[in-house]
Amino acid sequence: QVQLVESGGGLVQAGGSLRLSCAASGRTFSSLGMGWFRQAPGKEREFVAAITRSGTNIYYADSVKGRFTISRDNAKNTMYLQMNSLKPEDTAIYYCAARTDYSSGPHYTTSYGYWGQGTQVTVSS
Repeated sequence: QVQLVESGGGLVQAGGSLRLSCAASGRTFSSLGMGWFRQAPGKEREFVAAITRSGTNIYYADSVKGRFTISRDNAKNTMYLQMNSLKPEDTAIYYCAARTDYSSGPHYTTSYGYWGQGTQVTVSS
């Protein structure tokens, strides 16, 4: 069983930055594909970014490309999301996710079998 714990959320003004962390346990971290998703009130959970097990391949949603950076440190069992130039529309609960099934792409919520509890990010205008 994989446990995921997010941290680093908070309230920030538009144009500001935050760094989210996701600490994983219960399985060898380097065996997990990882991703970040977010869910705003009244909306479906959406893909933000993903990173492969070794960190070689990275994927971003168009809405965050150039502003957000996903990374991982396999020695620390931790994944990160550096968020710069934040906008009010980035306000959401951000979820960390892990997968061991690679039969489908990293953009889909159904590709991930493990989820964190989420951390709130609020961007004020």
